[in-house]
Amino acid sequence: MAVDNLLKDEATEEKGERARMASFIGAMAIADLVKTTLGPKGMDKILQSTGRGRNVTVTNDGATILKSLHIDNPAAKVLVDISKVQDDEVGDGTTSVVVLAGELLREAEKLVASKIHPMTIISGYRMAAECARNALSQKVTDNKDDGEKFKSDLLKIAMTTLSSKILSQDKEHFAKLAVDAVMRLKGSTNLEAIQIIKKPGGSLRDSFLDEGFILDKKIGIGQPKRIENAKILVANTAMDTDKVKIYGARVRVDSMSRVAEIEGAEKDKMREKVQKIIAHGINCFVNRQLIYNFPEELFADAGILAIEHADFDGIERLALVTGGEIASTFDNPESVKLGHCKLIEEIMIGEDKLIHFSGVEMGQACTIVLRGASFHVLDEAERSLHDALCVLSQTVIDSRVLLGGGWPEMVMAKDVDELARRTPGKKSHAIEAFSRALLTIPTTIADNAGLDSAELISQLRAEHHKEGSNAGIDVITGSVGDMAELGISEAFKVKQAVLLSATEAAEMILRVDEIITCAPRKREDRM
Repeated sequence: MAVDNLLKDEATEEKGERARMASFIGAMAIADLVKTTLGPKGMDKILQSTGRGRNVTVTNDGATILKSLHIDNPAAKVLVDISKVQDDEVGDGTTSVVVLAGELLREAEKLVASKIHPMTIISGYRMAAECARNALSQKVTDNKDDGEKFKSDLLKIAMTTLSSKILSQDKEHFAKLAVDAVMRLKGSTNLEAIQIIKKPGGSLRDSFLDEGFILDKKIGIGQPKRIENAKILVANTAMDTDKVKIYGARVRVDSMSRVAEIEGAEKDKMREKVQKIIAHGINCFVNRQLIYNFPEELFADAGILAIEHADFDGIERLALVTGGEIASTFDNPESVKLGHCKLIEEIMIGEDKLIHFSGVEMGQACTIVLRGASFHVLDEAERSLHDALCVLSQTVIDSRVLLGGGWPEMVMAKDVDELARRTPGKKSHAIEAFSRALLTIPTTIADNAGLDSAELISQLRAEHHKEGSNAGIDVITGSVGDMAELGISEAFKVKQAVLLSATEAAEMILRVDEIITCAPRKREDRM
């Protein structure tokens, strides 16, 4: 006999064709959502949260848009995940990866409709992806040994990354900032050492790079405003007066003089702690927690600069940068590692006073101060700059560079097409579909710029049939241009990540033939 309902009430399942339809449609909808943000003429989205404060984010960073969406469709979630991973792994290409995966599925849908099995499509896609990757790796340039050329490569990559973001107007300025910051890291990908401070006011062009470290705090009252050859103790300890810390304790006294004794004892305890800290031979004390007036006074008398309430990111980074460690007990000074820097002084940025540490131990460290009209602009500028910094730090390790502007996609599509002609059987349809999907990236770049994409892509294809062509889409003039002359470059690592992640995600969604949604848990009536 047939089992009527295997699953609990309210659980739903979609089978076969319907499940596949649901996943295809979800994935394509997500791809179409971010498609308009692709390329130098891509538009921004406003994301408004429904929570308290109704926060508004204005962005065209694919990962940020998708992270903020609450999605029900399981296949769409897969695409959101690949864009997150792309963001963590290489920083840029978050939109391209979703658009490409969406297109691969759109092509796959047509193939499935014409009775080609999903597994056949997957093996075709696999072959095509491998072929496309080889095509790219044969065309890369690598200038790692030539310092000047490599630096100009980095500048071009930074400008290409920034040209689709809010910073595109001042991309030369910001590309320079980003390249300087990454070159200081000397090959490490630890972006912790680059601090970004956002200060509203001024225009984006007033942003600057400052070597050293800036802490967003004011210097206390009556303390030295400037210290040379500073020895810094970074601590996370309570410097409010040591109250009787037992909750619910009651102290009964028989006269006012006893209260004074208790207060005196508290002060002595505090004084002893401050004495221990001073015994480290320091002249700057940075604390994560509050410092009350009394200890602050004692530090001021000893000529020590005490900074309270530094934010946690701030002190972790400060310890990293000055070469110290965060301490919380002060009994044996020899085991505490102090931080060092040449000069501590107070500086003004806009309206605010900040503390500037220069000549720090870790020469890699620097701070980028962003100025801009409003917080929304600054947030978006920070995201854009972060993308550029990620891409550059990855490129310093893997220094292979490609041209940009739809050129890599055309190169891959051409090779994949040739593979399709050589491959017998149904797989060749899938391989051909893969090459069509690759062409959507230049098509979308052209569409977003309001150009006639069909015309441009056919011109590009003709150009690419000549050997060693550098043709790509020049969005500014609206025609086919030479990418090498225009200086539009991209990192090989980014392109490779886009290609492989998109193929794998599409493959995963293609394999689905059933979607089972669990029944919601019932709330028990507690009567």
